[in-house]
Amino acid sequence: MTDAIIAGHLCLDIIPDLSAHPDGQFELAFQPGRLLHVGAASISTGGAVSNTGLALHRLGIKTRLFAKVGADQFGHTVNLLLAAHAPHLAADIQFCAQVSTSYSIVISPPGSDRTFLHHPGANDDFCAADVCNADLGDARLFHFGYPPLMARMFANDGAELTEMLRRVKALGLTTSLDMALPDPNSAAGRANWSSILKNTLPHVDIFLPSLDEILFMLGKNVNTPLSAALLTEISDDLLAMGAKMIVLKLGQCGLYLRTAELNILQNLGLASPSALADWANYENWLPCFQVDVIGTNGAGDATIAGFLAALLRNLPPLAALNTALAVGACNVEAADSLSGICSWQATQRRMNAGWARRGL
Repeated sequence: MTDAIIAGHLCLDIIPDLSAHPDGQFELAFQPGRLLHVGAASISTGGAVSNTGLALHRLGIKTRLFAKVGADQFGHTVNLLLAAHAPHLAADIQFCAQVSTSYSIVISPPGSDRTFLHHPGANDDFCAADVCNADLGDARLFHFGYPPLMARMFANDGAELTEMLRRVKALGLTTSLDMALPDPNSAAGRANWSSILKNTLPHVDIFLPSLDEILFMLGKNVNTPLSAALLTEISDDLLAMGAKMIVLKLGQCGLYLRTAELNILQNLGLASPSALADWANYENWLPCFQVDVIGTNGAGDATIAGFLAALLRNLPPLAALNTALAVGACNVEAADSLSGICSWQATQRRMNAGWARRGL
């Protein structure tokens, strides 16, 4: 039996080692005409399918991956890297000769957030037909990530995204959706995200954007100061659009969860927790665990993996929030998106050993 299917954006990540540069100094030195010495580059898979999917696999969740790559050298490299974790993880990756494989050059200096040089490639060609009902098998949860980086998924007010999630939800699966921050000057940045969300969220059980992403998509001031009132306001809007659980990723400021009423949660799907009443009308904002940050690549995706793993393991909401924050904290202790993530058992032991927190 498959616990989770992770679908959507997949790319090859090329990550130069910038650890020799002091905190906050790399940006000052990164000027036109200069040659900067860096360490060896790590090459790994990236995007929501890799970051969230492989993290769930490492956390002991039975996972399948749905994505599209080009029939080129990068595509074969992606396939080999996924298969190295477990052969079945590469089994559902589609090769397409008409497109190139997506890749990112990840600039992740110490003490700073990451920057991406990104080519969307085959992700722009992904559509609802790439997720067939017959392929969903006996999965309990379907998670889709990064539609703003996939041209066909946000075109026409998200018609492909809406149709895909509608079909999956009609089969009884629990549906989960993550976003990415669009370039304001791109086609994704000019899309009507308010309309896309209104069309899509009625078919989404768990919506997990970052605060920056959702402020942009709802047309709000992205520089609005963070407050409990702001989080409640945003979650009110998203619950009214049809989502049943709202998880807002707040970066170094923690994680926020808000859920719908019990009668709405009763249609949560096959990954629904047994003590559903404990999840109803729940609202909480928790701070991050204290860690030494090496890199932030994939931190949000790892946090999502922790939350989904806890839900699939039937944990209550507070434990799910704590697990999500713990997996995200482990992630940032390494430069890439996976090396820092521990097993489920090791993560729980670290949490139970009195792991210190940051302040809210």
